[in-house]
Amino acid sequence: MTDRQMPKWSELKPLLRPKPITTNPTDRRLEKALTIADLRSIAKRRTPRSVFDYTDGAAEAEISLRRARRLFAEMELQPSILRDVSDIDLGTSILGGRSELPFAFAPTGFTRMMNHEGESAVVKVAEQIGIPYALSTMGTTSIEDVAAAAPNARKWFQLYVWKDRDSGEDLVKRSAAAGFEALMLTVDVPVAGARLRDVRNGFTIPPSLTVKTVLDASMHPAWWANLLTTRPLTFASLSTWDGTVAELLDKLFDPTMTIDDLNWLRSIWDGPLIVKGIQTVEDARRVVDAGADAVVLSNHGGRQLDRAPTPLRILPDVRKAVGSDAEVYLDTGIMSGADIVAAIALGADACLVGRAYLYGLMAGGQRGVARAAEILTKEVRRTMALLGVSSVAELNPSHVRLP
Repeated sequence: MTDRQMPKWSELKPLLRPKPITTNPTDRRLEKALTIADLRSIAKRRTPRSVFDYTDGAAEAEISLRRARRLFAEMELQPSILRDVSDIDLGTSILGGRSELPFAFAPTGFTRMMNHEGESAVVKVAEQIGIPYALSTMGTTSIEDVAAAAPNARKWFQLYVWKDRDSGEDLVKRSAAAGFEALMLTVDVPVAGARLRDVRNGFTIPPSLTVKTVLDASMHPAWWANLLTTRPLTFASLSTWDGTVAELLDKLFDPTMTIDDLNWLRSIWDGPLIVKGIQTVEDARRVVDAGADAVVLSNHGGRQLDRAPTPLRILPDVRKAVGSDAEVYLDTGIMSGADIVAAIALGADACLVGRAYLYGLMAGGQRGVARAAEILTKEVRRTMALLGVSSVAELNPSHVRLP
């Protein structure tokens, strides 16, 4: 028989620790997000379906994106025990400069459509946490405004080669004048991929006011209010457009570009040159031989060629082929800090994250981007500690086994 007694107040009082009440609704939402997947769920509730699907979706049957995420999920991390991990350095060298974290914010188009704070919010967070940020050619904030928003951030400009080379050259020169550090040439969009979610949603830039979107607006009044009461949603690098994304890409981008065109870029840009969209070992070696300082293994987040190579799968072979001649970055499928750690261990110098911070942006503007970065940072630090690694430089292929 267990003896029982009524607890004394002096015994109960230490146990009563009510959580402080968060009055700001955005902060309250973000506090509940413990993973990037949580931010994705919030973003899905906070934004119109067509906008969320544009960010979340991929090409055709979306096999490339699922494969990339599945490989990260199925890879095995292999820890080394009894290591001193009391002090962990998450910093690394990217293009000869220190980055406080082993990832950068990838270029994403139409960012002010996801949230009215847009690219300026993202570059401000990049400045605060000490990582590079890449502005897209298809951005909705100008090169100059991004530079002004975060003067001390490490800024890169992502370039698509246009049929109108003079317009492309103008963007490069404006980037140099605004103090952008590097140029990132994206090479995997000779034509637009078939993004079927956008087609089914009747998605246009800017969003059209149809019966369907008006009904959707009733479910997302805050998003529509922000869209309609802030400056018009336009592209910062071209005048106007009223149509689908695929139509825009096919109209502007040059499908005749070859590797010889890297010489043209080198003639107008003397800073670091990154080539994004590499999907084979042979192409990685070709662009490095042609003068690239870094390559990004990427299938465009699965948004171009479906069933494309999975970047993480080819990473070890590319690292071996390129050696120390160029830096190697990786994107596509990254949803956690553990994914970033695995890519670094297999040979990447850094990762680019895109959807992860866009989910945060849609969930809560600049504070949401900061929350996404905080989540990834905590996951990177915890994963490294559990692996028995105290610095990014210590990560190596012995820490990861691919299926």
